[in-house]
Amino acid sequence: MRVISLSVDGIFQAAQRGLYTWLANQDADVICLQDLRALEYELDKPIFQLDGYFAYFFDSGTKHYNGVAIYTRVQPKALIYGLGFSSGVDMEGRYLQIDYEQLSIGSLLAPSATSEMESQEVKIKFFDDMQAHLDKITRKRREYIFCGNWSMAHTPRDVSNSTENQHNSGFLPHERQWLSQLFNQLGYVDAFRRVNRDGDEYSWWPSGNKDEGDGWRTDFQVISNSIGGKVEYATIYKSQQFSSHLPVVIDYDIELEH
Repeated sequence: MRVISLSVDGIFQAAQRGLYTWLANQDADVICLQDLRALEYELDKPIFQLDGYFAYFFDSGTKHYNGVAIYTRVQPKALIYGLGFSSGVDMEGRYLQIDYEQLSIGSLLAPSATSEMESQEVKIKFFDDMQAHLDKITRKRREYIFCGNWSMAHTPRDVSNSTENQHNSGFLPHERQWLSQLFNQLGYVDAFRRVNRDGDEYSWWPSGNKDEGDGWRTDFQVISNSIGGKVEYATIYKSQQFSSHLPVVIDYDIELEH
């Protein structure tokens, strides 16, 4: 099973840059897109359709910001819109999940934050709630793949200029600690790093151009520990750029079942 994840910075722009032409040739089983910046009814156009795929969208409801999508070759048993946090802070980002017999795959757009206190507080609350949610579902007899733009990097090798960026949102100590807890205490796995230890593997450029400025690896496929050994191949596609992010492509030794 091949899973591709990409944060698109607006689906109209990404489509104009050839995203859907590229996706049609990738033999992916599941495609998770984030940051669509479009309403669902606008995505009815042929340019946003992929032959052979079921398409599902979760937009912002009223504004042209955030929004996620999942394209899948195998029709899922169920769809879940949102994470259901009692605080409601999950709606500051977006989350859409498809369920199969024993596997769930989610497309996640986490809230971003600037140096402003209010947005930082929203991001902190989101990830505190997310941690509680992930801890809870580890007790279920179900495997998970969470694809998305997590809006933060984990280790110094995940940021090209980590020393200068250590005080910037996305690489703050509490953000790095949250990811360490996710992987070391809750037992989830960074699927990319399970098989790819190369340096200079970045998925996002704040400058918008991968040939300029600092690179960050903020786009993850976070998976249940039980399927960590099923990761066969992982890469960040660098030959074309459809947004300020690059596609994360991971192959799993898993077959989708209704």
